[in-house]
Formats: sequence, C-alpha cells, structure tokens
Amino acid sequence: MTQSNIMPGFRPALGFTLFYLALIVLIPLSAMLLKTMQLSLDEYGAILTNKRVLASFYVSFVSALIAAVVACLLGFVIAWTLVRYPFPGKRVFDALIDLPFALPTAVAGIVLATIYQPNGFIGQLLMQTFGVQVAYKPLGIVVALIFIGLPFVVRTIEPVLQEFDSAMEEAAASLGATRLQAFIKVILPNILPATITGFALAFARGVGEYGSVIFIAGNMPYVSEVVPLLIITKLEQYDYAGATAIGLTMLIVSFVLLLIINGLQWWVRRRSGQL
Repeated sequence: MTQSNIMPGFRPALGFTLFYLALIVLIPLSAMLLKTMQLSLDEYGAILTNKRVLASFYVSFVSALIAAVVACLLGFVIAWTLVRYPFPGKRVFDALIDLPFALPTAVAGIVLATIYQPNGFIGQLLMQTFGVQVAYKPLGIVVALIFIGLPFVVRTIEPVLQEFDSAMEEAAASLGATRLQAFIKVILPNILPATITGFALAFARGVGEYGSVIFIAGNMPYVSEVVPLLIITKLEQYDYAGATAIGLTMLIVSFVLLLIINGLQWWVRRRSGQL
C-alpha cells in the first residue's frame, strides 16, 4: 500500500492542517516576535531584569511546578481508586473530575477565593487549626493550579491503569515481592511515562493560567503577581513592546521546559522497553 492510499484526502487534509497551524499558531507568534524585535537588546534586557518581572516569573513557574507535582500525587491516587475499586457514586465522582475542563476559569477562581479566604468555610478552618492563610497568598495560586491541573493527570494515568495486566502483580507477589516492591518494580515503570505526560500538561496549563488565579492570588507585586497578570497590566498601560517581550520570554522558557520533559519521557519509555 502506497503512502497516498493510507489516508484518503491526505493532501487537502495536510493543507488544512498547515493553514490552521499558520493561522492559529505561527502568525500570532510571528507578530509577537516582530513586535519584540522593535526593542533593542538593551531595552529587552532591561524589561526582563526588572525586579517586578523577575518576581512574577518566579511566582508563576514555581507555583506551577509545585502544583503539577502535587497534582501528580493526588491524580495517581484518584486514578488508582477509580480503576481498582468499585464504590457507590463512582460514575458521578468520575464525571466530577472533568469539572475544571467545563467550568469557566473565572468562576473557579471566584469559588476558590470564596471558600479559601480567611472568613471562608475552608480558609477559616485552616487559619484556626494551622494558622495558614491560603487566599491572597502564593499558596492560593498553588491551590488554584492544582484544581486546574488535576484532571490532566487523572485522565492521562487512568487508561494506563485500565490496560495494566494485574497478573504481573500476582506473579510478583508469588515470587515473594512485597506490595511496595511490586509497586516500584512492576507498576511504577509502566505508569511513569503517563505520569510525566500528565505532569507536563498540568505544568504547561499552570504556567499560563490567568482566570482562576487572579481572584485568589491577591495580585501583590513581588509577592503573588503572576506573569499573565503582568502582561495584562502592561497592555492596559499601552506598553505593547514590554508585554510582548515578557510573553515571548515566557514562551521560550515554556518550550525549553516542555522539551526537557518530553526528552525525559522518551528516556523513561525507552528504558522501560515501551519504545
């Protein structure tokens, strides 16, 4: 079978794909690059080395990283529970996992800010019990990003666990392996690539998240101000070059991080024999 017969209408489909890619991705990115190129190298460097800009980069990337790690741990437990154990209301609980996909991010942010503020239901409990304030602090950003990123991890790990042959666990147990050894030697190598994929998706979504963050973060410069909010602030001040410079830098850093994560995922798949 020749390659032209594999996919009927390949050339029109490829043409549409390239057109869509150019219209939605390449042209906007090129416009941002051209706008940034209006700046001299010194002006570009001055924008990026501004203390407020550096602080917002730190808040965005560190919060997204912490949230993605926590989402991976919680997402694995949830996916394991949904796949391995039957319980009443399982379908309803399973459907609620996808709620952040359908819920407008601004609504999610308002809800989280309401319940985690110092006078809120959960926020008041945390303040009185542990003395921890969540809303209007960097911790609030992490909470919002965990809420947004959790479905990516669950929906990535869940199919792998469903296809996992439990006979491998039984074989390990029959050979004398403990539950911890069976998990580390048998289960973990199989789910690790999917977990890394879920981590990458949650992290990428968290870095650029805006709607669910601004209501709970407090948006204090140098403390809890994320990069997307700083870009909006510069646009409102008609500082388009500064906004595009920050956006382009964020794009480059995100691409590099995703490239590293994908490389790690490839290495894990190859090491586990999945490639």
